[in-house]
Parts: sequence; C-alpha cells; structure tokens
Amino acid sequence: MKKIGFFGDGIWAEKTLNKLLKIKNYKISFICLRFSNPDKNLIKIAKKNKIKVLVKKNINLKKNFIEIKKFNCELLVSMSYDQIFGNDFVDNYKKKILNCHAGDLPFYRGRSVLNWVLVKDEKYFGITVHFVDKKIDTGNIILKEKFPIKDKDNFKTLLNKASVNCSKLLLKATKLVLEKKNISYKQSIISKKGSYFRKRGRGDELIKWNKTSREIFSLIRGICKPSVVARGFIGRKLILINKSSSKFPNIKTNNKIGTVITRKKNYFIVKTLDSNIRITEWLGSVEKGDRFKVYANNK
Repeated sequence: MKKIGFFGDGIWAEKTLNKLLKIKNYKISFICLRFSNPDKNLIKIAKKNKIKVLVKKNINLKKNFIEIKKFNCELLVSMSYDQIFGNDFVDNYKKKILNCHAGDLPFYRGRSVLNWVLVKDEKYFGITVHFVDKKIDTGNIILKEKFPIKDKDNFKTLLNKASVNCSKLLLKATKLVLEKKNISYKQSIISKKGSYFRKRGRGDELIKWNKTSREIFSLIRGICKPSVVARGFIGRKLILINKSSSKFPNIKTNNKIGTVITRKKNYFIVKTLDSNIRITEWLGSVEKGDRFKVYANNK
C-alpha cells in the first residue's frame, strides 16, 4: 500500500480525496484540515473511511511534524491547504510534497490568482502541480495545463473549471510520482523571474471609471459572485455591480466620465475613458444623469 498524507479544504480537496480513495493500492493515512473552520464534508469522508483527522493551528511546530512523521507516508498531498510547510517538512520530504496551484507557474504565483487572471484580461489560466520547496509556489513542476478564457467566462466559471481540473491533474501527478514515472523540471526553464500576485485586498473592488471599458469589464467579471463584487459610489450611495457586457457601445456624448448616459429596465450605460460600458446586473438605485465617483487611475 502507498501511504499518503492529505492536507486540504473545500470542494477541490473533496473531489481530489474521493478520487484517491478509489485507488485500491493507496491508503490515506490522515487528513489534515485548516485550523479555522475545519471542512465538515472532509470530516464526514474521514469518519466514513476511518481516517485520522488532524487540525493544527501551526503545522510546523516540532511536535506536529513528529506526529505526522510517524505515519510513514510516502507522499504528502496538498489541495487548498492554507499553511506553508516549513523547513522540517521540506528537508525531510524532499520531492515528496505535492501542491496543486490554480495558476500557470512560474507566472501567477501567490494568492487570488483566478481573480487576477481575469482582472489582467488574460486569454488563458493555468493549473500547475509542483513539488513544495522553501519558497512560495517555486518548486519543480510535475504537470501543468492551460485553459482558455473567453469573454463569457468570469470568476464563477473559472472556479468551476478549476475545481474539476485541479483534482484531475493532482491525481495524475500523484500517480506519476508514486510510480516513479515523473520527470519534474525547474520553473527557471520557463522563466527565471516569473511573477507573484498578492491576495486581493480592500480597495481592489472599486471601479475606476476613467479606465477603458475593457479594463472595467475585466475587473467586474474578475471579482463577481462568489467573490466580493465590484462597486462604485454615486455620492454616498453604494452600487454593487456583478456583471457587464463585453460589447461596448460607442455613443458620442459630452458627459463626463462616470456619468450614467442611459438607464433602461435591464441595464444602464456609463461613460468610460474610451467609450461606454453596459452594466447588466447590479444592486442599488441608479438613474440617468447620475455620476459615479471617479477615483485616481493608479495601477
């Protein structure tokens, strides 16, 4: 039996775990959950399959490392786990810790990458399975795959695609490593520098109407539900904006940027830097002639 230690949270981890449990010669020795709000579905799966559940505030404490070491796992697999493995793990499990990252490594390292690929108006997003090393998302690549992004896509559709394909790719990589059929490669072969993105933070949701319509469209779909949703202010009145059209009406007007130039039952149109944008899903009262607050256009 191939012993595997599983670290995870959420639907992506649930799908991966269920796939691993179906393989006869694999044994899940333990499931380690996030300390904050441990995943109830994963706990149910663990109880059903009589698997030990671990919940550690700091996985890197010496006593926790020793406890995990006693399971004698051949491989540790991480899917949506929120702690970074420290030196004890990296040194003792060299090329034995797998992580699935919903980003095209060595680009899009870091956090909130499915948001950022949309905000940056990329034409595809990547999923990468890599070995864990002492830095964040920099370990050798085992497998990766790219998926096209179309104008009809948004944060929700990318989450759905990632939830299906992350589990598939991580399962495939797990098999390759355990069967010693994998030849991993350094990320520097692709790019010596790569790129890193921070976690999406406060203020990123504010629409800067003095950007192009395409940039605003990209922001709106990049943080639509189930994310925080883009927003703007008309005076002190908050307007939540969840969806816009990718077709930008070129209506000539002398109105200032941020002005609502058309208001219909199912949409309204706002003046932008280069054209106009049609907002099709929102929450809040908007009337023709209203003007959204225009923020400084800093990158």
